[in-house]
Amino acid sequence: MSSITETTSSAMPNENTKTASCAEILPSSTENPYDNTRYRNYVLFMLTMAYAFNFIDRQILVILQESIKQELLLSDAQLGLLTGIAFAFFYVMMGIPVARLADKWVRRNIMSIAISTWSFFTAISGFAQNYTQLLLARIGVGVGESGCSPPAHSMISDMYPAEKRGTALSIYSLGINIGVLFGFLLGGWINEFFGWRVAFIVVGVPGILIGILIQTTIKEPIRGARDAIEKVEDAVSFKESIKTLWSKKSFRHISLGASCLALIAYGSAIWFAPYTLRNFDIQTGELGTWLALISGILGGAGTLYGGYLADKKGVQDKRWYIWIPAVSAAIALPFLFLVYMLDELYLVLCLFAIPATMATVYMGPSLAMVQGLVNVRMRALASAILFFAINILGLGLGPVLVGIISDQLSADFGTRSVGYAVLGVSVVFSIIAIWQFLAAGKYINEEMESAKG
Repeated sequence: MSSITETTSSAMPNENTKTASCAEILPSSTENPYDNTRYRNYVLFMLTMAYAFNFIDRQILVILQESIKQELLLSDAQLGLLTGIAFAFFYVMMGIPVARLADKWVRRNIMSIAISTWSFFTAISGFAQNYTQLLLARIGVGVGESGCSPPAHSMISDMYPAEKRGTALSIYSLGINIGVLFGFLLGGWINEFFGWRVAFIVVGVPGILIGILIQTTIKEPIRGARDAIEKVEDAVSFKESIKTLWSKKSFRHISLGASCLALIAYGSAIWFAPYTLRNFDIQTGELGTWLALISGILGGAGTLYGGYLADKKGVQDKRWYIWIPAVSAAIALPFLFLVYMLDELYLVLCLFAIPATMATVYMGPSLAMVQGLVNVRMRALASAILFFAINILGLGLGPVLVGIISDQLSADFGTRSVGYAVLGVSVVFSIIAIWQFLAAGKYINEEMESAKG
């Protein structure tokens, strides 16, 4: 490992800092600290916790939105804007330049700054006095959160070999489910007893501590160390990177398929709580507990098993990384129909566990494939482009599309309108997602092999 060179340093890159040696990155020797399993697992744990706070601060608005709607007198379309485009547009627009920086600079530093930023804006959301102020605070959260996943994905890919990346990236993606669990649990009960403003403050402040720990205890991984690369070249131009990514047919299909599944997942998850509160006799504390267990624990099991199964099956055929997300989408759809058609509260909650478990199965396999399709100096950008598609179409369009359709249907279907809106959106985009993942399977083996060269 001592021959591996790195082009990052502890400062912003410039003319004089393009060829930093291992000694400038490692604490006291040329030994790679990520050869130590305990340290590698610790870093993965800390990155996962950062992602968990990413989703706590993002997801808590879901369980609080009915209380916010009543106090600030908002429409469903306005709620959809808060949970969707207002966050997603700035999240993805900042994601690409941040990812380019992560392919050149110290990824650990980017993450520590990012988590401190979004945690601050989450906390001040609790002081918003009107819709505009809350909208601006959510934009700030989106800007901060753009600095989380692309650097983390790149770091993890330099920590683990290719045959273990699906599992490692799925463990990192568990941050989604951990964040959903605590977002619903804390948000539901704090809102019920203390109000939505206190909930924002309570979940926002601890994220700053995570940022400090990342900055002070994590060492920058050596780029290419797990790919047997002796010398890492400088990052290619943005134009060349985009050209390379666009040339990968499997990348295009995976991005669109994952985006469609994200649209269904966000649209269903974000609107399930308002739908349940409007149509059943249940309080936010109890509902938050149910959703924490369903989306947090069972959803986490789906996330982890998706990556593990893809790694296990994909040793012989990379198409398993593609088939598993397609199958998960097909399983989820009929259960969504039952969820929004039945009238028994606890049966509905139990049935919702199936689509919630399937909702993030695609994450680990998709991320592993995208990381394997590009060279080490393009990995953060590749993740950012994937997340651009996922969040613009999924998080950006999904909630607001459901909200708009719900408003249009409300005159005829009343409080049931949001359920029918979720179902209509889910059917259309499930079909597109399955089609796109199956199309990606035609090219993935060949393009993964060509990427090694």
